[in-house]
Amino acid sequence: MNNELMKVAIRYNAVYVADAKLVANKTIKQAAANLVANLNKIGYTVSEALLYQFNFMTAPQLLSVYEAFVDVLQIKNNWTPLVKGWDIPTHETKKDHWVTQIAHTIRYGKGSTLSCGHLIPVGAFALERYNGCPFCGTPFELNDKVYTAQGSKFKELALWEQEDAQTVFKNLLQSKTALDATQVDTLNLLFKYFDLPDVEIGMKETLMLVVDAMIAKGQSKEAGALFNSPVDIMRYLWFKQTGFLQIIEPKTILKRVAQNNKHMCSFLDTAHNAKKDAKGALKLNYTRGVSKMVAQWLNDLSMDTETAAVLMHPKRSMWVRFIRALRLAEYSKQKGMESLSALLHIFYHQLYEVPAGVIEHYRLKADAAKTFALLKARPGLFARSLFANILWFGAEEALPAFAEIAHKVPARLLFTLNSYAKNYFDKTKTRSVKPLGGINKSIKANRLLELYTEEQLKEMITAIETMCLNEMEQRYAKVDNKHKTIFIEKSLFYMPMAIGDRAESVQDLPVALMGTQFPLEGNAVRLFMQWGKGMRAQHLDMDLSCIIAYDNKVANCSYYNLSTMGAHHSGDIRSIPNDVGTAEYIELNLDALEKAQARYVSFTCNAYSNGAIAPNLLVGWMNSAYPMKISERSGVAYDPSCVQHQVRVTQTLTKGLLFGVLDVARRTIIWMEQAFNGQIGANLNLGNVKAMLSKLEAKTTVGNILALKARAQGLIIVDTPSAADEVYDSIWSMDTAAVTQLLID
Repeated sequence: MNNELMKVAIRYNAVYVADAKLVANKTIKQAAANLVANLNKIGYTVSEALLYQFNFMTAPQLLSVYEAFVDVLQIKNNWTPLVKGWDIPTHETKKDHWVTQIAHTIRYGKGSTLSCGHLIPVGAFALERYNGCPFCGTPFELNDKVYTAQGSKFKELALWEQEDAQTVFKNLLQSKTALDATQVDTLNLLFKYFDLPDVEIGMKETLMLVVDAMIAKGQSKEAGALFNSPVDIMRYLWFKQTGFLQIIEPKTILKRVAQNNKHMCSFLDTAHNAKKDAKGALKLNYTRGVSKMVAQWLNDLSMDTETAAVLMHPKRSMWVRFIRALRLAEYSKQKGMESLSALLHIFYHQLYEVPAGVIEHYRLKADAAKTFALLKARPGLFARSLFANILWFGAEEALPAFAEIAHKVPARLLFTLNSYAKNYFDKTKTRSVKPLGGINKSIKANRLLELYTEEQLKEMITAIETMCLNEMEQRYAKVDNKHKTIFIEKSLFYMPMAIGDRAESVQDLPVALMGTQFPLEGNAVRLFMQWGKGMRAQHLDMDLSCIIAYDNKVANCSYYNLSTMGAHHSGDIRSIPNDVGTAEYIELNLDALEKAQARYVSFTCNAYSNGAIAPNLLVGWMNSAYPMKISERSGVAYDPSCVQHQVRVTQTLTKGLLFGVLDVARRTIIWMEQAFNGQIGANLNLGNVKAMLSKLEAKTTVGNILALKARAQGLIIVDTPSAADEVYDSIWSMDTAAVTQLLID
């Protein structure tokens, strides 16, 4: 069995079978029945088609299916926390730490010397309650035992064949929005097993992955033909240098690295050395072979040299570094490199006019006619600056000008304008933005809003929304569709369309779009964090915490406050054992939180140790209508059958991560991802969280887009899938790249 393709299938709630057989014998063999029973224990059931396919598999093949789930759910890792039976407080205090510090330092007094070397004096800490050292957070007792079968809901696994894998492959390549970390990981896995299909690549970031796969197969010349501009070439080179698909400025990366290595204790601060090391890692150094390949790519561009130079201008300082490192001046003198020579000449001597500067010139002179004439030639730029231009020139001039070129604007930008108009034109709201390579920030409303009355702003919002939706309705109406009926599952009306907010963590279980709401079945939510798998034993302090927001106060449950109203923490582990990792938990009691009138609970994880969050750290939450156990002997509280959502952190610049928000009154968890700076969860800015929630709530949902499509194409919406010609349900929505095909350009 192919383990990598199996893991990809699990992301779509399926099991990959390479050579599915036509079903003849429906008698279930014992080995197949045992596999189904084991899958039941970890929260899965199987479809009838998949069940019969298990009959054709050998015992080793069936075992490999189960092992893939064990690996994804990390069942064999160490899930033992620091405290045994941690739902009952240990009542440790600061005094326990002070007394231990003094006793250990002077090595005086009666007590217990632990294997980590710390002397715990008599009366300090209840040592029988701990699996390790309560003073330094080093674990001693490990095991790979977890709970199973406590979950109240089965997730049904479907049969996934080679054709399904190829369909996902094509959809990812054609995605109309930038791929998130999960989709990038999936695409890279599929590149290993399938040839590149003849499809149009939907996004520039996706193109970089395609080019990289082709070069790995020795097809550098064919890959070069896919580049349309020098920006594409720089994007690829920077991706190979940093691993980022977006062109993040070196100064931004260095700033993030320095911030990640700052420490609350100044003598532990390593920001300067970390920044120096990062600067060395960003230094460009290319072989002659690579330099010649890139020189040929630039020389072969079909784009006009002046236009190419204009596109290079925004990243001029970076281009100067690349030109020197790649020896492009030297290669431009060779025969046949005339286009490259002309490009470098125009670029170095700045023999071009920058359109953005010209547009700003006329904008500052309040020359609407010339400003909009220039913007009409750049529909994408016009869309991104529409709101600001409406406030600058007035809706009477800006909107008619934009309407003339709205048919040229990508659908993702039209839906973005439709979604964010209400927030932007609200004088009272802050907005959530994320600078390229940075963290989420809140910004105040545009000051120019004060020039307009509330009635005028409402008219602007209505005009923008109407124009965008009318344009999309016209696009759907032009698509020939012979179907008569459509089914839209209700859950899709609560699923925001994935535009703009790309997740940077990998979801190894079925993918959820940012803003997806998870209804809770039970009274308890259990957060978990596991890190250190496959790493050597070392000091590596990651912290799991939650911030409970009330109307007039904030409470924390974290390593320094293990118990608070409605929440219990399993203890602070600061060192990892060898290879198997370690875990922390937080248990939330919904009844207690509701009784105390808590509003929201934010879930966070942080790297307290210098640097970013540990590679492949796993965070998520569990929920079940049935009670979930906590071991009194070991403290283990992980049950894969209760896992509602989990993510694996792979982003190398993340110091702190918000990975979910619990709406206490609605008993719903909103999946969201928001990076922030700081060693502890208390560094999270709740104003940013509020702004992000507002942004997600404003997004157009998948269900609303489908309803718009139905209206434009004259489709009748029916209540049952069996009665529909077109079916859009939660199974369809798992392929988030396929969902983006609704964005018709």
